Amino acid sequence: MDTKEAIKVLTRGAADCVSPAELEKKLLSGKKLRVKLGADPTSADLHLGHSVVLTKLRAFQDLGHTAVLVIGDFTAAIGDPSGRDSTRPVLPREIIRQNAQTYTDQAFKVLDPAKTEIRFNSEWLDPFITAKGILGALAKITVSHALERDDFKTRIKAGRPITLLEVMYSLFQGQDSVALHADVELGGADQIFNLLFGRQMQKNAEMEPQVAITVPLLIGTDGVKKMSKSYCNYVGLNDTPADMFGKIMSINDETMLQYYTLLTLEDLDAVKARHPMQAKKDLARLLTARFHGADAAKKELENFENVFSKKENPQDMPVCKAGEGVLLSALLIESGLAKSRNEARRLIDQGAVKLDGHRVATDGALQFGAEAVLQVGKRHFLKLVK
Repeated sequence: MDTKEAIKVLTRGAADCVSPAELEKKLLSGKKLRVKLGADPTSADLHLGHSVVLTKLRAFQDLGHTAVLVIGDFTAAIGDPSGRDSTRPVLPREIIRQNAQTYTDQAFKVLDPAKTEIRFNSEWLDPFITAKGILGALAKITVSHALERDDFKTRIKAGRPITLLEVMYSLFQGQDSVALHADVELGGADQIFNLLFGRQMQKNAEMEPQVAITVPLLIGTDGVKKMSKSYCNYVGLNDTPADMFGKIMSINDETMLQYYTLLTLEDLDAVKARHPMQAKKDLARLLTARFHGADAAKKELENFENVFSKKENPQDMPVCKAGEGVLLSALLIESGLAKSRNEARRLIDQGAVKLDGHRVATDGALQFGAEAVLQVGKRHFLKLVK
């Protein structure tokens, strides 16, 4: 791949690139670039929104460059203020370490482990907070610069508190770039201030500044808000193949094109030329295969076509032994199809529960023959046997 084509791939769907000319210069140098992605493991589970920037990092790996995945065990204890209207709670180091393990396990579903360098930023930030290290850096940073970020301006205007640790967060993230001699740093669109701060700190340290590339925030399955567990519109990297495939099939056509742009390297003109339903099936198969393997993706495609196109039940349904007269809500909870009695009853009231294709209108004792198929929503099936 020539340099122009490489830049096109590496900046595909990017929100910002500071700057394309510097990226071209670094690529033309022939040097194996150190491409940094920082992650504060504030939670254990990742979703497709997190995988957008991981996919961009993988694109650098595929071109022969080194991915440096920085686990922010130091910075997670402070909390990134980016996009926040309040101070994050402080996490204990033990929780951060536990989250970090699951984070890296999931990240390697996208990244090539052989081309990935895992670093914990406490390695250089613990000694950095000595008087000599931090005072030297602070002497080159102005207060006005540190408070320039939009989220701080919003909070100051609203009279909401900002801690000094939050003000210094960008300093610590910037020091990551200095310590690692990063050539490129990746991040979400809300991270642009931190990435540019890192460029300035590298300049202060008389280093060649990193290229900063940010990616947009992925829209959730609702097609409206950013993907988030809080909004219940996410596709988790640890979702079952059936859930992952089904959730992707539920998105609208506009959101589908954003997923193709940010999560794949598929030719967008070719995607647009397909029938939208076929394009969506191809996307669901592609992403399910990425996280669960080709066989699982093929099986879920067949199940989807059986259920939604041929109106048949899926193959290989989980089997549940149910006694005569079992209470429906209790069965839904026991089988994991509902988390609570209230949720089970809500699903029944909404008409989401069917027995052998017929809606079950009320909670009560189930009556069926030797076996039956219980369906909850569009994607969840359970074979009942006595």
